[in-house]
Amino acid sequence: MKAFLALLEIELKLTLRDKSALFFNYLFPLIFFFMFGQLMDARQGSAILRVVSMVTVFGILGNGLFGAGMRAVQDREANVLRRYKVAPITPFPLLLASVVTGILLYLPALMLMLALAYFIYGMQMPANLASLFLFVCFASAAFRALGLIIASVVNNTQQSNLLIQPIWMVMLFLGGGMFPLSFLPGWLQVTTQFVPATYVTNGVAGILQRGESILQNLHSVGALLLTAAVALFIATKLFRWEKEEKLRASAKLWVLLALLPFLFLGAFQAWSRQDIAKAKILERDVRRGRSWLIQDARIFVGDGKVIESGSVLIRQGRIEKVYEGAAPDAKSLNAEPIPAAGKTILPGLIDVHAHLGASGGFYEDWSKFDPKKAIARALKAYLFCGVTAVRSTADTVDTILQIREPFASGEELGAELFLCGPIFTTDGGHGTQFAKFMPEPMQPAFSEQFVRTPRSPEEARRQVAELAAKRVHAIKGVLESGSAGMPFNRMDVNILRAVAEETHARGLPIAVHTGNSQDVADAVALGADSIEHGSFIDEIPEATFAEMKAKGVAFNPTLSVVEGYAQFARGNTELLKRSLVQQVAPKELLEGTERAATGEQLAGVREGIKHHPMSFEQGSKNLLRAWQAGVLLVTGSDAGNFLVLHGPTVQHEIELWVASGIPPAAALQAATANGARLLRAEGRIGTVAEGKEATLLVVDGNPLEDVRALSAISVVLMKGERVARPDLLQQK
Repeated sequence: MKAFLALLEIELKLTLRDKSALFFNYLFPLIFFFMFGQLMDARQGSAILRVVSMVTVFGILGNGLFGAGMRAVQDREANVLRRYKVAPITPFPLLLASVVTGILLYLPALMLMLALAYFIYGMQMPANLASLFLFVCFASAAFRALGLIIASVVNNTQQSNLLIQPIWMVMLFLGGGMFPLSFLPGWLQVTTQFVPATYVTNGVAGILQRGESILQNLHSVGALLLTAAVALFIATKLFRWEKEEKLRASAKLWVLLALLPFLFLGAFQAWSRQDIAKAKILERDVRRGRSWLIQDARIFVGDGKVIESGSVLIRQGRIEKVYEGAAPDAKSLNAEPIPAAGKTILPGLIDVHAHLGASGGFYEDWSKFDPKKAIARALKAYLFCGVTAVRSTADTVDTILQIREPFASGEELGAELFLCGPIFTTDGGHGTQFAKFMPEPMQPAFSEQFVRTPRSPEEARRQVAELAAKRVHAIKGVLESGSAGMPFNRMDVNILRAVAEETHARGLPIAVHTGNSQDVADAVALGADSIEHGSFIDEIPEATFAEMKAKGVAFNPTLSVVEGYAQFARGNTELLKRSLVQQVAPKELLEGTERAATGEQLAGVREGIKHHPMSFEQGSKNLLRAWQAGVLLVTGSDAGNFLVLHGPTVQHEIELWVASGIPPAAALQAATANGARLLRAEGRIGTVAEGKEATLLVVDGNPLEDVRALSAISVVLMKGERVARPDLLQQK
């Protein structure tokens, strides 16, 4: 220990006298700090966090590969090490002192950079500052040790330069030191998982940007510590006191041993893709952390209030300030301006009723239809159209749960996904018929995922509890007996009541699909939170609407679906020709649906639909009477059914409402604040209010005067990120 401490003292004194060491440890990284700060506009929200992460990696690589590797070779060539040879010490304390010296030398540089980031760019200090310093110590130790191995295997300064330069460049460019890893092509992102610097980048960025602790980066810490230990061991074994000592060429293969932890970890990450996903999430955090000022627009707040001229300031993914009238200059707020004169700002639109696993149309070759890919694409199509939240009201539950995670984390960009569990119905009830369209061997598995058919209240409660444990957002039940042409068994009201009671006990809302006015009355009586469809065959009584208003039960009329059925039955495909539909729907789906709606193959299906007792006019009248009665209205399209393709669903649903007599302001509120209330997300979304998530839609014109303006999309922001709409559907 005495030898180590003495060597450490000597190393520190010598290094602090070395002007080149001070330059490369302090001034050189700061040059890149300010350069990156300027290029990335570091005053823009969390961009400074990315700058600090990149420069930290830059500094650790330089401190390790050049600081340890080059320095050790120079000391050997200058016969400095020969002097230690006569002392009664082994190489290990000398090498360990070099590692610790590098750590002690780099930590002040890190503190200086954090201070500059705080005072110049307004960066908030990380919550886990201790974790940051500890992680940097581990990373510095690993790369100092790797540098010492390089010094052991080269014979002179020229060789060390030839070896260190390419290693440093590879680490820098493939490890996230020059640009975010998520910018690279997919195959190259996989390759980066074998590069040690990648784990430094993700670890530092995770701690800085997401407030992670050292414990949340244990796999990276383990690899770095193991590398430091193995590299020190190898450097000790290969150590040479004098430049005249030569190393066998085969001994250089020992270097590979030090990289084995990253070989194994890289193979695991290439398979699991955990760190690839993390890199995407970290980049999304940066994009969501930018500051924007949407200027001089009309603001539809969502709760009934309209600001005729105002601006919205966005920071760190949230609405920081809503200005009525004039706002400060964007530059003075360190925000990027979004000019919006003549435009309207609204909360992101909400579709509370969609079937993401169904296409809404037909493919001629169904082998090209992959449900998981289709659901992911649908969520992107919704976001493209400014529909920023979607509730799945009947899909295979495990598939939706798998899809939800990458979108919720930010790994993928799309509309926020809310999930009703499988349909609670009865044997032979509505919902069970869809299994018939599956190949017979697949029917049991599909039914297990798509429906629940409890035979007793106790079984119903248990099934609800199981779904709640999977973190679904709501439960859906069915009360419908169908029609003469398509009869269904109707669920026992007492069993559905047990479903509703257990759902509420678990803190979740229950949506109930209804077919006629009696179904609506029963659903309201048993505790439904929303009525899905209402009735397209008869008039819902005033007393039922009065009870819905008193209990706060939402009404979702889904006019789009009954219109879609009617149009498909007539062979009318005008709904496919809407501009936004053409922009987001796959070409194969549009062409296949066009042929299915007009060709002879499905003529019998179309004829059968004509005799189904669904009246658009009756549905419209029930909607208008519900609004007149003061019932809470929400917008849901039932997308996934005939001609109701995923994407601009809310826009068309609102157009149908307005044509039915609903004022535009009421329809817009249903699609924003009311929808958020039903989803129990009103604390985050649904209104343009300070403190809420900056999930917003900017459209050309005034939808309060002409709701078709909702389709003239100018800007979509998702949690503060300005969505690059042209690129959205190109994501793999």
